[in-house]
Amino acid sequence: MTKRPNMFQRYFGLYPLEQRIEDKKRGVGVQKHPIACWVLSAAMLGVLIYELVTNSKAQGSPFSFKPVVNPMLGPSSSALIQLGARFPPCMKNVTDFPVTTLVPCGCLNNTANPATEVCTLEEICGFGGFHDKTPDQWFRFITPIFLHAGLIHFLLNMLAQLTASAQVEREMGTLSFLVLYAAAGIFGNVLGGNFSLVGSPSVGASGAIFGTIAVAWVDLFAHWRYTYQPGKKLVFMIIELIIGVAIGFIPYVDNFAHLGGLAMGLMVAMALYPIISPSNRHRIIVITLRLVAVPLAIVMFVVLIRNFYKADPYAACSWCRYLSCIPSSANNHCKGYVIYETLPALIIDI
Repeated sequence: MTKRPNMFQRYFGLYPLEQRIEDKKRGVGVQKHPIACWVLSAAMLGVLIYELVTNSKAQGSPFSFKPVVNPMLGPSSSALIQLGARFPPCMKNVTDFPVTTLVPCGCLNNTANPATEVCTLEEICGFGGFHDKTPDQWFRFITPIFLHAGLIHFLLNMLAQLTASAQVEREMGTLSFLVLYAAAGIFGNVLGGNFSLVGSPSVGASGAIFGTIAVAWVDLFAHWRYTYQPGKKLVFMIIELIIGVAIGFIPYVDNFAHLGGLAMGLMVAMALYPIISPSNRHRIIVITLRLVAVPLAIVMFVVLIRNFYKADPYAACSWCRYLSCIPSSANNHCKGYVIYETLPALIIDI
């Protein structure tokens, strides 16, 4: 009886080519259980419960109904900002939202409509404030990954995470999967921080999840000959991608988190995904693409983080905002700055 390869041998392909091809056709990956997906999902459930408890303590209900209804059955925008949502005014100086801004409806415990009290930006952002200095809450590139706008948002993301993302973890192994998940999730927030509506908070794991979905594209083209009906699968994947991008134009959904996660997912997947190379030519192509993907991913991060802090993102790419926004008076024609009568509506990564 042939000895089954261990996890290390599966990831690096250190067992016979014919057996590797057969495993690929059968959908056998590096490991059996998606441990990271289970742990991440449990952690996100815990964070969601904490969000609802926080809102309940402040407003008397776990779900926000006043002054603004949260259609995702979750806490208020104010609560999510205080808990770590991506919100550029808490991360850097925003010209149209200075530190001295007083915001009606921004106070966590204010349920009156219209608002009866105002709060400073420092109070809204929480985490100890800025002490009259430049906002510098850089961790908001990371924390939104674990936050969700409500029960509906959480269930939608967990459905994808515990199915599509879980299969990717089985194929890549937990360590490589975590690198992919973190890089895609953070880069989705970096891209969104650059080009999404500046005055709107954003939460969700969709950037990370789109990054894991990007693996399917690398897998398809790298293993075209071993895939059952690859042409049909490609058509379905294109349709899924179009639908995913189209959803990003729905108000309050952050398309940049989707696009950023997808782009970084392609880079990291190209660098880390186990690929079967049946010939020297194929192996050389794969190695070359891996060597290109790593520095390109680093450059993408460096350029966009620098652009976020050092330049006006809209000036760097004046048309980029329209990749996630249909101009209207409600969003100030995609200029994205807040109207101070109310705290801006939440942007959700679905």
